[in-house]
Amino acid sequence: VCIHRVRSCSSVRFIKSKYVCVFDKSALKFSHQQRLFRTSAVSCGQIVQFKLSDIGEGITEVTVKEWYIKEGDSVSQFDSICEVQSDKASVTITSRYDGVIRKLHYSIDDIAFVGKPLVDIEIDASKGVAPEEDVVETPPMSHEEHTHQEIKGHKTLATPAVRRLAMENNIKLSEVVGTGKDNRILKEDILNYLAKQTGAILPPSPKAEIVPPPRKTETVPAAPKDKARKIPLPVSRPIAFSGKDKTEPVTGFQKAMVKTMSAALKIPHFGYCDEIDLSQLVQLREELKPLAELRGVKLSFMPFFIKAASLGLLQYPILNASLDENCQNVTYKASHNIGVAMDTEQGLIVPNVKNVQVCSVFDIAVELNRLQSLGSAGQLGTSDLTGGTFTLSNIGTIGGTYAKPVILPPEVAIGALGKIQVLPRFNGKGEVFKAQIMNVSWSADHRIIDGATMARFSNLWKSYLENPASMLLDLK
Repeated sequence: VCIHRVRSCSSVRFIKSKYVCVFDKSALKFSHQQRLFRTSAVSCGQIVQFKLSDIGEGITEVTVKEWYIKEGDSVSQFDSICEVQSDKASVTITSRYDGVIRKLHYSIDDIAFVGKPLVDIEIDASKGVAPEEDVVETPPMSHEEHTHQEIKGHKTLATPAVRRLAMENNIKLSEVVGTGKDNRILKEDILNYLAKQTGAILPPSPKAEIVPPPRKTETVPAAPKDKARKIPLPVSRPIAFSGKDKTEPVTGFQKAMVKTMSAALKIPHFGYCDEIDLSQLVQLREELKPLAELRGVKLSFMPFFIKAASLGLLQYPILNASLDENCQNVTYKASHNIGVAMDTEQGLIVPNVKNVQVCSVFDIAVELNRLQSLGSAGQLGTSDLTGGTFTLSNIGTIGGTYAKPVILPPEVAIGALGKIQVLPRFNGKGEVFKAQIMNVSWSADHRIIDGATMARFSNLWKSYLENPASMLLDLK
């Protein structure tokens, strides 16, 4: 009789030449020490507690919004693990290791703290572990083969939605060429890559070529048709009367608003208001809208407002400056990072368009489209929400005419734009005509900005918008 195989179960099998006998292991007594052998592969892995690192801007805690992995999944370096939201932005956390997820330390909507473990990842012990990570001992476990997305040597910029699309189609992001800002991979890049692999025919990217303006066969109307009066719609969500008070913690973007507005109270504000006749700009936008749509971009009035503000800041750089806490030094910002206040489901957010001084009106429109899409999905990054130097708030999209905007520190000026109204005005001959009137309300830091400077800047900004062709003289 010889032992053919010993299994780690409740019975031991003995193989004989003619028959097989099965005995209970507990009934066997050996006078000498036996060695048991496993037939399955045994790993010598270690579990690393992957901690939430400092994501900057003084953020100490975040809310876990979505997990992209689950326990038992294999991950590679730079693969997305989860999406977290701070009081400033949404951030996608990526893995530092190749390994297998063994534990998730938080559930959806839990508060995660910087420096605390997010997940436990089992890695190959032979590859070594970073000294700043905590290693937890783990019993031997059998390895299984997993297929996973691998990105070699560099970090790929892509939104979670794009990463999910690539994963569903088994596409490696490292093989896709990004056409977005800073080589960011867009949805169109994934679709174009997939089309090349499958032979499908997709329409060309709208920004790949510039389409010349079509010939005009009819005259452009002097003024747009009067819009019907809009009636505010009721809130779609049902109102529940519980009869009890409810207390909720201040979190997310609302928490950031509390902090920012508390700091803004230290600034002595002064206001300045004026009205702008946008009749020529309204007509120009109507002519350019079809061209922008052919390039896949929605053209609003805001790109013109932003570009005109940048041209004005070149003449009055004090409005694009910041004052230190001790009020001893003024820093004049070289870049015009103009913020745009947006009303989202997460609350008020103010992303900014970077380097407007070197952007065309169309470039600004493209960037605004991107920021609005990410803002609606709650996926704006920290870089989109920080570094602003000047802000415009378009309260007119909701229906306001005048406002008293509050400065966003460390900025020193902000403007609130009212709705565009068709109102009667007099021309130089004393004749009444229809005019497209918009009101603007400026707030400035009175410690370093005087009323005359604010008025001169507003007049210059106003002249650019009332005569859009005049911007051509100063565009670079």
